[in-house]
Amino acid sequence: MWEKVQETVSYIKAKINFTPEFGVILGSGLGGFTDDIIIEYTLPYEEIPNFPISTVQGHKGALVFGTIGGKKVVAMQGRFHFYEGYSMKEVTFPVRVMKYLGIEKLIVSNASGGVNPNYKVGSIVIIKDHINFMPEHPLRGKNDERFGPRFVNMSQPYSVEMIAKAKEIAQELSIEVHDGIYFGLQGPTFETLSEYRMVKIMGADCVGMSTVPEVIVARHMELETFGVSIITDMGDAESILTISHDEVLAAAKNAEPHLRKLIKELIVRD
Repeated sequence: MWEKVQETVSYIKAKINFTPEFGVILGSGLGGFTDDIIIEYTLPYEEIPNFPISTVQGHKGALVFGTIGGKKVVAMQGRFHFYEGYSMKEVTFPVRVMKYLGIEKLIVSNASGGVNPNYKVGSIVIIKDHINFMPEHPLRGKNDERFGPRFVNMSQPYSVEMIAKAKEIAQELSIEVHDGIYFGLQGPTFETLSEYRMVKIMGADCVGMSTVPEVIVARHMELETFGVSIITDMGDAESILTISHDEVLAAAKNAEPHLRKLIKELIVRD
């Protein structure tokens, strides 16, 4: 893994003269965030050695390098999921690459289903913690100390400082936000009504098929991490009868302007 990461980093550095401070992973329907970036370089995934290829609708598949308010960022237009058939090490490979390109902070976004009755479709939820219910772990296997320690402290996987700053920004900009606990499942099926009920009973507020592996690997490498969800469906009997991926993308797109503004300001004010 170390050799592959360094090979990929060397390839990218040979292509571009750019050291990002922030990494941003854009989830389903959130790719429009790159419109806020003054783009300097774009590298399609298929051109990058060792990179997987995103197969999910709504995930374009490119690394975008540029600036927001003078801050240097690299954004992933499209992420990789365990349900696509990739290993957890492949799913999280880009996070390791971004670390060695220079990022110190990682922002992760996703579309998720809500089980908290205070949420509605379009709600923005700042992730304060997660529950990992995925069947594989990105750190399973022999540990490479060059990346990080064998046993990672996950007591605060999401940056308390970044969460507080995001809430301040949201209040100032009159953007309604919630905070909550994200529940990570494998997918690719949407949850049954009983599974939604389980998620709620176990103490989570929303559920999705990504984010958790990326955050674990980010913490393994001591990256400061911020996570946010757009609620694209609600886990009640009426909603789950009609939910489709197209509806998820549409809901994410409707909420995207507020989330873009929030993430942009979080970066600019760092």
